[in-house]
Amino acid sequence: MSATNKRTQIVYRLRQSGLDNLVFSENEMIPSLKRGQVLVKIKAASLNFRDILILTGKYSGINFREEEGGLIPLSDGAGEVVEIGEDVKEFKVGDKVCGTFYQEWQSGDLKPEYFTNVLGGSTHGVLAQYRVFEANGLIKIPSNLSFEEAATLPCAALTAWHALTHNGIQSVGPNQTVLILGTGGVSVFGIQFAKAAGARVIVTSSSDEKLEKAKQLGATDVINYSKHSNWHEQVRQLTDGKGVDHVLEVGGKGTLEQSIKSVRIGGQVHMIGVLTAGSTSDFDVGTGVLFSSAILKGVLVGSKAVFESMNKAIEINNIHPVIDKVFGFNQTKEAFQHLLSQQHVGKIVIRVD
Repeated sequence: MSATNKRTQIVYRLRQSGLDNLVFSENEMIPSLKRGQVLVKIKAASLNFRDILILTGKYSGINFREEEGGLIPLSDGAGEVVEIGEDVKEFKVGDKVCGTFYQEWQSGDLKPEYFTNVLGGSTHGVLAQYRVFEANGLIKIPSNLSFEEAATLPCAALTAWHALTHNGIQSVGPNQTVLILGTGGVSVFGIQFAKAAGARVIVTSSSDEKLEKAKQLGATDVINYSKHSNWHEQVRQLTDGKGVDHVLEVGGKGTLEQSIKSVRIGGQVHMIGVLTAGSTSDFDVGTGVLFSSAILKGVLVGSKAVFESMNKAIEINNIHPVIDKVFGFNQTKEAFQHLLSQQHVGKIVIRVD
């Protein structure tokens, strides 16, 4: 069943690491559908820090698919179903959808085999006018969101939602305090989800301007870490010495020590990023975790089932992703440069024409 007669498209391909190797490729054939597949016209895509790591050659296990002209990058996008293959029952032409980050991870725990089919990494991504998906690798977008907003969900939003609400220990809720590091994509979603759950939210940043925006989004307290280098002490003061229930830890080596020192006894540190350089401290992570009884856990996005639960919450609470800036399809390199500048609050989106 088809709603388009167009069989060629424009895509971006990354031939090797480096922004100069991101090339605009015209008149590429749109693949024909096989049984169980869906053709989506991509309307918007968004950038994640992972895309910078891939672009700069710092992300392991990337196949640049040189024999195919390069890897089509980006994991996060939203679009409209324009054609469905045989035996597809759950989607119809005109449905608004996102692709899932892990195409094979439907529910339950993450398994090694799911890493072989990850958008924009082990398989082609969404920086193209059209993409063919297996039907089980798609999900309908929340009814209250635009394509640009929905394009921010598959990685950043789902990671924050998974960490705070499907961590397997204690979901965020009223009478809890959440510490959010920074104001990037995952962090801003963390603010929104924690606030919607009724939690108190503390946000750190080196920019007073960004912290003011965090307050507007619902942050209860803010800490400028350029003025308070030992920011965990401020966190302890704000919580009467107790510490926080959850930390969204996006920094990695450069911030982990203070995150552990900020969490309450038995609290959770959700490891979701590696944005900062290593610390010169001789802090022993194992000892820190032991004597705080903290739970330190890595969070790698989430399953389709968790995605579905997030979309319901977004609709019920009428949450709208924070978009810092929207770039045109022909401005994709400028979009990457804007992400590299780290001047953004929220998500950077590319409108696909």
